[in-house]
Amino acid sequence: MSSSDTPTRLPLPELRPDTEFFWTAGADGVLRICECGDCKSLIHPPQPVCRYCHGRNMGVREVSGRAVLSAYTVNHRFSLPGLPAPYVVAQVALEDDPRVRLTTNILVDIDDAGEVDLELGQIVEVEFGKFDDVYLPLFRPVAPKELGELPADEIAPEDFSKHVRPMVRQEKFEDKAAITGIGASRLGRRLMVPPLSLTVEACEAAIADAGLTLADIDGLSTYPGLDIAGMGEGGVGALEGALGIQPTWINGGMDTFGPGGSVIAAMMAVATGMARHVLCFRTLWEATFSQLMKEGKAAPPGGMRTTNWQAPFGATSAAHTLALNAQRHFHRYGTTRETLGWIALNQRANAALNATAIYRDPMTMEDYLSARLITTPFGLYDCDVPCDGAVAVIVSAVDTVADRPKKPVLIEAVGTQIIERTDWDQTTLTHEPQVLGQAAHLWTRTSLRPSDVDVAELYDGFSFNCLSWLEALGFCGIGEAKDFLDGGKNIARDGVIPLNTHGGQLSHGRTHGMGLIHEAVTQLRSEGGERQVADAKVAVVSSGGLTPSGVLLLRTDA
Repeated sequence: MSSSDTPTRLPLPELRPDTEFFWTAGADGVLRICECGDCKSLIHPPQPVCRYCHGRNMGVREVSGRAVLSAYTVNHRFSLPGLPAPYVVAQVALEDDPRVRLTTNILVDIDDAGEVDLELGQIVEVEFGKFDDVYLPLFRPVAPKELGELPADEIAPEDFSKHVRPMVRQEKFEDKAAITGIGASRLGRRLMVPPLSLTVEACEAAIADAGLTLADIDGLSTYPGLDIAGMGEGGVGALEGALGIQPTWINGGMDTFGPGGSVIAAMMAVATGMARHVLCFRTLWEATFSQLMKEGKAAPPGGMRTTNWQAPFGATSAAHTLALNAQRHFHRYGTTRETLGWIALNQRANAALNATAIYRDPMTMEDYLSARLITTPFGLYDCDVPCDGAVAVIVSAVDTVADRPKKPVLIEAVGTQIIERTDWDQTTLTHEPQVLGQAAHLWTRTSLRPSDVDVAELYDGFSFNCLSWLEALGFCGIGEAKDFLDGGKNIARDGVIPLNTHGGQLSHGRTHGMGLIHEAVTQLRSEGGERQVADAKVAVVSSGGLTPSGVLLLRTDA
């Protein structure tokens, strides 16, 4: 892989005033990184202020170009113009300041089986590839092979609880809100219907489930509030335009506590008296959007250039970033593909009992391991199922629940604190980013403990998400998932902690966390049918990761 054999390569980075120095440094073969002139720390991506000393004397330093290979994944699934699969996406820690990690490609041969001769800790050095007016910093292993020290965690995974801020006051906003209604639309692979129609289906079902009318709804809350690449119907404005709700309070956007952050925001709205009944909704129609692109009836978002720091190296999916963290977990703790396989098999077994699940056919460990690779160590069944569907949740002021027809689900606590960096490639090494901090925060807002939880609905965009949440929430120790998950008994419906009882996103379908909330409420109401966990009174639900995420602890007093 070089500029000579890949004359076209997309997407390329935008050359902005604050980043052009980095993307054009290869013109003279020297790697350059943003530097704080006061404390001499290297800062990446470039910033106008130092995150360490908060100085503003920012400049640029020439660095050695040598780095340690801190993680890599062999991408098998995705291709870009000028970058055909398979190729290696990697993170390297700079020799000059190992806190700086660059997403890059490693220039190395890939054999017919997709294997590469690479080792974590291997020393690599920069070799620039020129594409149009951009010089991408690629890396090649030094010869003969040298090994260096892997970068250390800024905060050890076991120590996140030490960084949680104490509660500001003993009174909790969680106590003032309850979930009174849930609803879901049709769910399918390619429904080929307008996404707003799915939103309306789910919302009308949730309103009816709560025993309310449209006139009772005085708040609307959603994530992400966009209609891009099948990720939504257009947000609050689109729904209000369709139903004429005239809300007193609205909320929508990407910067929230994960996809389920709309529910946490709604809790705050009713706790402060801004609304009495908030309708929260999430719609996806990625499967239909993908089909429309194939038919030439829809176009992918974005243009020829990007501001993303990973995409120019073919890291175009969350799968690539999370695969790097998974590989480091494998390396440090002895985790294996079979470990992740038990999660996928558990979700499929639960989905078999759920008529709305997309994938219900039985699956064996052999099926899991023999499935085509997506990006190592992830195979097909480590990845959630793109689909069309919508989920809605009604959050009501707790003093209204006596009038609702269904048993209310109360919110015991939330976990939202961001402790680690939010940059996808500068953050936690061995777990999904934005999981350890939020999980630690949750347990400071309640007297309940992991042993009190009856069911866990944990975000599983990929199998490794679930593993990260299980360890972070304390259902097993950090690094102990391999033993805890072995055989799948501990996460079965009759196990230590029943996991993703509706089939999760791996088998039920990708509903971005809202489907998990829907299932938690279903379980706490004892409405799960064949998949019901006996005597479920407390449920934990996580939402997201990589982006800022959130986690909720739900309970019922009945």
